[in-house]
Amino acid sequence: MNEVESRRAFLEKVASTVFAGVVLGGQPVKAGAEPSKVELPPRPPDGPILPELEYEDVLLRMQRDLERALNKGTTPKWVMVIDTRKCVGCHACTISCAVENKLPPGVVYRPVVEEQVGVYPRVTWKFLPRPCMQCDNPPCVPVCPVGATWKREDGIVEIDYDACIGCRYCLVSCPYQARTFDFGENWTQDTPGHGQMPYEELPTFEWGEVHVHKEGLTPGSPVGNARKCSFCLHRIEHGLLPQCVTTCIGRATFFGDASDPESLVFQLIHQPNVMRLKEELGTEPRVYYLV
Repeated sequence: MNEVESRRAFLEKVASTVFAGVVLGGQPVKAGAEPSKVELPPRPPDGPILPELEYEDVLLRMQRDLERALNKGTTPKWVMVIDTRKCVGCHACTISCAVENKLPPGVVYRPVVEEQVGVYPRVTWKFLPRPCMQCDNPPCVPVCPVGATWKREDGIVEIDYDACIGCRYCLVSCPYQARTFDFGENWTQDTPGHGQMPYEELPTFEWGEVHVHKEGLTPGSPVGNARKCSFCLHRIEHGLLPQCVTTCIGRATFFGDASDPESLVFQLIHQPNVMRLKEELGTEPRVYYLV
């Protein structure tokens, strides 16, 4: 017997010993028994055996909640919930947000804050996505000298690129550092070639208007203005969830109408493990975290 045959015989002996006495279909399987001689259990009826274990992707649930909020006839109260236990730090939300809103270098609407916890060798990471908090009492609004930013009835804090003068008072006043400034830079700037790449000339649809990333164009270009997360308002008004919600691979981000008791976010914000950032400042943020 060569080495290969010897190993095969050994594995067969181990397998017959391990599976000896295993119960299959209510009958014990003896060592060396032929699989064809084992009586199998009857095939279960069609359909789920345990209906309560049926799974539905939360995106489908939130999509229904969104459609109901848009059709109910009253102004919704948009909120976002982020489950920090599910966030894996993949930064898919950050990248998809940049693509959706055609963000230039230095402008980030949804960074993911990282923190290393523990001491080697017991080290782990914590991740905290940080969009605009869409505060009910936003400190960025009263400091604007020209009234270029205000709070909408649905809770989203909006910016008028036509009115903004680029003073950056709002950037300083935001305790969450959720606002950035657009200096007009491009990703292909100072690289060999002729002008911008085609994808850099595509318009963005923030705030429901068409904006082109070139200074001096109308309607207002974002160049030279303060910019921030809008909860993808241009998507919401067309019945679509925010881009960061749909691309979260861990299903850690939730969005919906907090004034709807049937919505998923309504249930989540009333959980005992919910919190908001810097609540002591009285800003009343509309982004909730599950911890």
